[in-house]
Amino acid sequence: MGWRQRVTSTQPGEPAGALESPEAATPPEHRWGFGAFLVVEAVLLASAAFVSVLLGPAPPGRPTPVSDVLIGTITPTVLAALVAVLITLWRGNGPRIDLRLEWRWADIRMGLKLGALGLVLTTISAFIWTQAVGESNATSAIGALVEDQPMSLTAAIIMFIYLAVLGPVCEEIIYRGLLWGAVERLPWGGERWTRVAAFLLSTAVFAVSHLEPLRTTLLLVIAIPIGLARLFTGRLPAAIVAHQMNNFLPAVALLLTTLGVTTL
Repeated sequence: MGWRQRVTSTQPGEPAGALESPEAATPPEHRWGFGAFLVVEAVLLASAAFVSVLLGPAPPGRPTPVSDVLIGTITPTVLAALVAVLITLWRGNGPRIDLRLEWRWADIRMGLKLGALGLVLTTISAFIWTQAVGESNATSAIGALVEDQPMSLTAAIIMFIYLAVLGPVCEEIIYRGLLWGAVERLPWGGERWTRVAAFLLSTAVFAVSHLEPLRTTLLLVIAIPIGLARLFTGRLPAAIVAHQMNNFLPAVALLLTTLGVTTL
C-alpha cells in the first residue's frame, strides 16, 4: 500500500536510515465505510436533480449561459467530492491519509503510462461501440448538453477545464478514494484480495453511476486503466492523472465543437 517505515541503522559504518523495515506500517483506521459513500452518492444525485429542475431547458439556438455550465454540470460533482473530503476530516484522518492523496513522481509517471493506454483502448472501444449503437445514440450526456446549443467562449473554456482537470479529481475522490477506502475496510481475504475487490467494485460503480445505460460498457473500458493506476500504486494521484489523460482529447473535441470549429 506504499506505507513503509524506515528505521535508523545501529551498525557501525552504516549510514543512518539505510535500512527499511520489511513490514508495512499500518495507517490509522478511519471510522467511515459504505455509509459515507452512499451519502456522497445521494448528494451527487440529489443536487444534480435539483439543479436540473431549477434551471430547466435552455432556449434552443441561444448560447448556454456560463451560470448554467457551472451550476448544472460542475456543481453536483464538486459538491459531492467536497462532502467526501469533509467526511474524512470528520470521521477519519483527512484526505491525505484516508484517500491516499500522497503525490509522488512515480505515481505521476504510472498515471501517464496507463492514461496513454486508456486513450488507445477508449479510441478503439468508442469506434466499435459507435458502430454497434449507431451515431444517433453515441452522444454522451455532456455531449448532448452542447449539441445544437453553442456555448460562449467563456463557457467552453470552463467546460474544458472541468472535463480535463477538475472533473477527474472530483470523481477519483469519490470512487477510487472514498468507495475504494470503504471496500478496503472490510475484513475479508487479506490485503491483496481486498484491493482487487476494491478495483472491481469501484470500476463497476463508476461506470453505472454515470446513468447512461447505453454507454456503460464503454465506461467500463475507460475505467479499467484508471483503476489499475490506483491498484498498482496504492495511491490516488496516479488514478487522477490517468483519468485526466483519458479525458483530455474528448475535452479538446468538445471545446472545438462548442466553438463551431468541428462537430462531434
